Amino acid sequence: MSEPEEDIINKLILDNALEVVGIDKSNGEFLYAFTPKIKDVMPELYKDHLNTVNSEIMILWEKGFLNVDFFQEDPVVTLTDKAFIKEEVNRLSRQELWSLEEIKRLLKT
Repeated sequence: MSEPEEDIINKLILDNALEVVGIDKSNGEFLYAFTPKIKDVMPELYKDHLNTVNSEIMILWEKGFLNVDFFQEDPVVTLTDKAFIKEEVNRLSRQELWSLEEIKRLLKT
């Protein structure tokens, strides 16, 4: 990670817009998540993040790992049985797997 990236991450942490949520098992690096405050601190980054999240949800829905109720104003996302079948989960790309695991983590809380 470059120094400018580290500076941005440190600033976001100090502004309570970013938090450490774990450690990547594959490389030992910290995993971060935005807090609701990111919307106020860096609105453009928040908008980009939402677009990425929505895209990942659509991919996982199309592959059968998620149910999404598109008819609600604030769509509800739930896991399908396929999201717990190891052989199926192992077919996902690294990014898709990370997204699915993050969705599982968030739905537990």
